[in-house]
Amino acid sequence: MPTERIQPGKDLEPGLHEQIPHFGWMVFGFIALVIAGLTFYLTRHSYEHVAAHDGYLGPGKCKECHPKQHESWAKTRMASSFGVLRPGEKAQEKQLAGLDPAADYTHDTACIPCHTTGYGLVGGFVSIEQTPDMAGVTCESCHGPGGSYVGTVMALDKPEFQTVEARKSGLVYPPTEAVCRVCHNSRSPFVGADYKFDFAERVRLGTHEHFKLKYEHGR
Repeated sequence: MPTERIQPGKDLEPGLHEQIPHFGWMVFGFIALVIAGLTFYLTRHSYEHVAAHDGYLGPGKCKECHPKQHESWAKTRMASSFGVLRPGEKAQEKQLAGLDPAADYTHDTACIPCHTTGYGLVGGFVSIEQTPDMAGVTCESCHGPGGSYVGTVMALDKPEFQTVEARKSGLVYPPTEAVCRVCHNSRSPFVGADYKFDFAERVRLGTHEHFKLKYEHGR
């Protein structure tokens, strides 16, 4: 069976060949490459800026200035909250909640956000293998990612910084009830629809001890 060959300028749709010259596709491709390269460049540098100045730093960084608070926090349920996701932990509570006590929830994306710090965000929790220091509800879960204020407004060489200035840079102090309710709500499988969160009691019993600071920073 003979094969018909398309003859340039004859078999194409009338006017199409004349509308788009051969060199036009080359120009179009070049422009597309330039735009793609520029987008990559700007995005990459924008991300580096966020990573350097607005990301999570981890509790070890907070410990440098607040060793007592860190030691007290390490004894709280918030510090060990990631452990609840391990097989066999809190078996009775999991059964009552309709969860499998023998299952490993340490990589379950439905559970991880409220049992880690900064999951899915710059400098935050990635996995227990890659970022073990970000497991649990750490300092920055309540006080905001330290990259926006630690080392700049709050620094060892600025011991008399003012809290109001740090707050302007991103410090969450004091943490509000809204911060806690992101996870302490009726969507948790461990509580019912009639769950009531007692913010004052949680602050008193569930957080680290509040020690008198060496320097006054105002409110």
